[in-house]
Amino acid sequence: MALSLMPASLALFKRLPDLIFTPLGSPNRHLYWSVLCALYRHKFGPDAPIPPSYGYLLHDIHKFIEDYVSYEDNWTPEEDEPPETPINTRAMAIFRRLQEAGWFRIERYGMERTVTMRPAVGQFLAELIKFAERGPVFVSGKIRLIADSLSYVSAGDPAKATGENLREAANLSRELIEHIRNTGTNVRDLIDALDPDLPTSQYVRAFFQDYIVQMFIGDYRELRTREHPLSRRRQIIETAEAISLDMERRAALVGWYAQYFANGSRTDAETIMERDLARVRELSRIEEYLDRLDEELRRANRKALAVLDYRIRSVRPLDALVQSAIANVKMLPDRGIPSVLAPGLLMAGTRLFEPRVTKERPRPAPLKKPVFAPREIALARLMQRARDARTITAIKLSSYVAKALDGGDAANSDALSLSGIEDLRAYQTLQTVAMAQGSGSARLARDSRMLARTFDAVPTGRDEVSHPYFSGRPFLIRPRQNRRTDTKRGAGHE
Repeated sequence: MALSLMPASLALFKRLPDLIFTPLGSPNRHLYWSVLCALYRHKFGPDAPIPPSYGYLLHDIHKFIEDYVSYEDNWTPEEDEPPETPINTRAMAIFRRLQEAGWFRIERYGMERTVTMRPAVGQFLAELIKFAERGPVFVSGKIRLIADSLSYVSAGDPAKATGENLREAANLSRELIEHIRNTGTNVRDLIDALDPDLPTSQYVRAFFQDYIVQMFIGDYRELRTREHPLSRRRQIIETAEAISLDMERRAALVGWYAQYFANGSRTDAETIMERDLARVRELSRIEEYLDRLDEELRRANRKALAVLDYRIRSVRPLDALVQSAIANVKMLPDRGIPSVLAPGLLMAGTRLFEPRVTKERPRPAPLKKPVFAPREIALARLMQRARDARTITAIKLSSYVAKALDGGDAANSDALSLSGIEDLRAYQTLQTVAMAQGSGSARLARDSRMLARTFDAVPTGRDEVSHPYFSGRPFLIRPRQNRRTDTKRGAGHE
């Protein structure tokens, strides 16, 4: 199995039918969705009985939908549909709409027609149901799984290392970072969910805290404690760096990625593995997202408390009470009635309401920063230098080509100098660019120009040639000519 390097904007409808979203965008989308959930739960999902190998009979599916929608009264008549459609006809129309959209397919089994669901569609429906039923995420469980997965990769014989646990750790890291980041954004919508008839502002504060715990992050209150597994993220990042710098283990992992995700290409396998390691390193930014989440919570709390405080004060008819008191005083006789007012001045500076003092809430205490030994700092800097040396950019590649050409018109691959790891990585990248530009594919050639901006690299032979460090097809590099300049020169010559 090869990992698809196609962007998501193109890959989605390579796996799913083009019209699969049309029922969920219709006026009856709620009913269509509930029918899909019911069919998945009782017929096609993992909790349903094992279906027949040939699928369910079509009339059985029609009967199931008919029984399910018989008590639904929220149906909106669609185009060309009579107002009083029988329930069995409506059930068949619902299934036909779902089948035409690609949710189900009809096959022949003898004289009967059967209904099945494509595996990709079933997996997609399972992801949608999982998203709809998603509850709070417990960060502690995610962190433990990431740490355990990386420990499996870093332990054992380096030559036999496999990458399934590394991929699992990378996916969990990406999901955790995305969830915490989106939680900070979703908190802004919580203010709209407040009931305008809430009696006290204290309930709002408790509501926000409970809402965050129940809906988004289950262990939100314990995130800042030392006992929380989140404090182990530094060890997780160091383990990922150690895996990246262990050459024997790295070679075994690249071979595993090449076998299962890159069709044997070690270059693509190394790219995929580096992407997974980068996702694990993203855990170093989790403190930034948590600070942003705390700030969003404080802002939402202040806004909700201010709104409710205003509403509580405005509920009492103060103007009417003042006018009534004035009228009653005017109706009293001048003498013989004791004053209801306190002695002293009615209006004075000492009687003014003191301004409200807003108490700034102290910022949460950050996690304890570890103190590293000089040897650990030196190793970290060495890891950074090694990673920078292995990273090839368009600027580095152009500089290497310019030095190799030295003002000439072309240079063969066997004449390129290889004096260090940077030169080896540049040579390896030039091989990849040459294979892309000589493949005959316009898309591959266009993508290769993202690295080869000022030059062209073309293969000069079909046979693989041995090399002191690695083997490959020979190639030729030459400066890229400016087409606009060449056109002007040709016109002047004529």
